[in-house]
Amino acid sequence: MDSREIAESYLSFFKKQGHAVIPPAPLVPPDDPTTLFTSSGMQQLVPYLKGEIHPMGKRLVDAQPCFRAEDIDEVGDNRHTTFFTMLGNWSLGDYFKTEQLAWFWQWLTEELKLPKDRLAVTVFEGNQDVKKDETSAKIWQALGLTKEQIWYYPAQKNWWSRSGEPEKMPAGEIGGPDSEVFFEFTQVKHDPKFGKTCHPNCDCGRWLEIGNSVFMEYEKQADASFKPLPKQNVDFGGGLERLTAASQNQPDIFQTDIFVELIKADPTENLSDNRLIADHLRASVAMINEGISPGNKKQGYILRRLIRRAAIKFNDPKNLTDFIKYFQPQTEAAAVLNDEIKKFSTSLAIGKKVLSRAKTIDEALAFDIFQSYGLPFEVIAAVTQVKLNRAKFEALLEQHSQKSRTASAGMFKGGLADQSEITTKYHTATHLLQAALRQVLGIHVRQEGSNITADRLRFDFAHPQALSEAEMQRVEELMNAKITANLPVVKTIEAKDTALKSGAMAFFRENYPNKVSVYTIGDFSKELCGGPHVGSTAAIGGVKLVKQESIGAGKRRIYAVLKEIYQPGAET
Repeated sequence: MDSREIAESYLSFFKKQGHAVIPPAPLVPPDDPTTLFTSSGMQQLVPYLKGEIHPMGKRLVDAQPCFRAEDIDEVGDNRHTTFFTMLGNWSLGDYFKTEQLAWFWQWLTEELKLPKDRLAVTVFEGNQDVKKDETSAKIWQALGLTKEQIWYYPAQKNWWSRSGEPEKMPAGEIGGPDSEVFFEFTQVKHDPKFGKTCHPNCDCGRWLEIGNSVFMEYEKQADASFKPLPKQNVDFGGGLERLTAASQNQPDIFQTDIFVELIKADPTENLSDNRLIADHLRASVAMINEGISPGNKKQGYILRRLIRRAAIKFNDPKNLTDFIKYFQPQTEAAAVLNDEIKKFSTSLAIGKKVLSRAKTIDEALAFDIFQSYGLPFEVIAAVTQVKLNRAKFEALLEQHSQKSRTASAGMFKGGLADQSEITTKYHTATHLLQAALRQVLGIHVRQEGSNITADRLRFDFAHPQALSEAEMQRVEELMNAKITANLPVVKTIEAKDTALKSGAMAFFRENYPNKVSVYTIGDFSKELCGGPHVGSTAAIGGVKLVKQESIGAGKRRIYAVLKEIYQPGAET
């Protein structure tokens, strides 16, 4: 089966088991300031795993595009990618281990037709805090697996919580054991440098993890003990790229249908470099298609790193433009890639001259080169062949970011209880902002993107020209009037078509399921949304519009801050 057929098969199989197919979340979470990208399928489901009712029910399934920046340095082998699709299914207090393990096994062996004797599973071996997961092991045995196919591992391998292993979890944190499934590529010989014997978690390349069922069944107590949760959840994730490799019996995921045509461009003779180029450009195109532009901050910085890491693998970065022809049907992405590579060619030439004249090459110089010429850390290390400390470089980058925030006349200050409180206030304020803009400027205004951090909200919208001072003031006054009016923020669950016909607005770049959460703010705003909200507008306190700018033809961007953290005069 090819990758498209595998994804369709997975969704179809779990639909038959009563799961609702939910749309994938945007690659850039619009309202989560704690992370730059959606890195797992469960990210959009955190509120529901913690008890909130999902409008589509207790059984959910999806195929979620993901990006993990922490895997950048791993790319180049036969299995690691930064951008991938995660197939996922969830039980929100419904079924548990028996159904989950049986269904996944059935799908693997009957739908994908993977040989049963080339599959192995892992379970939690237990520790002083939590007992051994014998329940999962017995279920696997009942499904026909031999004892030799069932492996026990410690918490570092077979336990999930947001904080890590059981001993690292704070009181109140939920977590539990997980059970992974591995596929064996019998044509790959074990490399003794990874250990005397091969096993599922060996890194020699003979085994590949293809799915992980997480069982959220415990809550850590104040006395460090673990109490079973009254409602237990299942969170499953399986990488489409890896499942495709197993289905096609191909140990190198870059030789599957997902990558093979891209790899055929063969711009270099080095296989590791080809893998890196293929992964990085594929991830770059996905980001560009979501509206991200190369830059020196946040998502833009990651995108620039990807493009320039790919380009540095060539003696002449201009040659990379031939490789980009693969993406030519996506003309906007190809144009952005070409433009960034052109800039990089110039910056690289200048940066090399500066580096060649330097007496000492260290992290401070690398940071200066990055600031002046936009050469990422990896590029500088590759050009100089000097072993530099990434942690020191990143520390300098963070120090610079802190100074930049302080130097902006102290626009922002602390004072809110925590980041989730800020997010909640800003998210609801975004609804007020869109409604106010439509009332002041006209109903042609529509959201083109949004981003919320602990410091401010940023709202992109369609409008042909800059707002006058009077218009900015009217929008701000209208928002604050609705905040002062203490309008209730009411959530209902409605059929999507019914909600849209009733006049509800929908967020930009988001796909919605057939049943949706709708938030109504008095008679002022009604929008489809899945984010956090205050109970009534007075909780926001007040907002201040601090800046507007153009982001392209017919598009504007407005920044706003909460009044309680705004300092007058800082916006200048």
